[in-house]
Amino acid sequence: MDEKFISDNILSVRHIADEHGAALCAVIKNRSNDEIDFALRKCGVKIVGENRVQELLAHYDTLKAAGADIHFIGHLQKNKVKYIADKVSIIESLDSISLAAEIERQMEKIDGKMDVLIEVNIGEEPQKSGVYPSELGDFLDELKSFHRIVPCGLMTVAPKCENAGDVDKYFKAMRTFFDDVFMKKFPDAPSPVLSMGMSGDFEAALDAGATEIRLGTKIFGERPTAAK
Repeated sequence: MDEKFISDNILSVRHIADEHGAALCAVIKNRSNDEIDFALRKCGVKIVGENRVQELLAHYDTLKAAGADIHFIGHLQKNKVKYIADKVSIIESLDSISLAAEIERQMEKIDGKMDVLIEVNIGEEPQKSGVYPSELGDFLDELKSFHRIVPCGLMTVAPKCENAGDVDKYFKAMRTFFDDVFMKKFPDAPSPVLSMGMSGDFEAALDAGATEIRLGTKIFGERPTAAK
């Protein structure tokens, strides 16, 4: 583990995020517990995001000991909700009413509430999860019937674009949906979040109004194929 490499990267991206008033979520997929612990304890990282339930559980003791704010950011299968219901502060990838119903059921069991972001498939890519923009308003209306789910904003993974500048339109569209659809449906949302932008496009996301960016490679370097 190259501690200077990680600390320098975190300092750099945090400076950029701070200039935009945005939060930094460090994506820990396939990272070692040593890397994660260093980022949290020595580099001041507060928020971590994990894509996979199994890896989140494997890292949980390290994350809990370091006081991390744990976000689940990947596609979540309904049968896996029970494993993370008491371990994460927010699920950033709510993409169906059936998943919302399962989150509601699991939160009832522990008498709690779960903050969520609605994942928007902004590029309408059939291979990706997420609510299509045309369905977002109705989806948000349906969420109002749940009592243990707290909608806090929107999340997206932008399409890969051949020309770097082309991604701007997707992020700008997300900001419009955030302001004109989400905030009008949930004007009292606590600390509303627009989570968008990853290692390859986060600066464009910040320029478009992201309030949270999710970075893995930009912090830790190229991702290994498996956790150490």
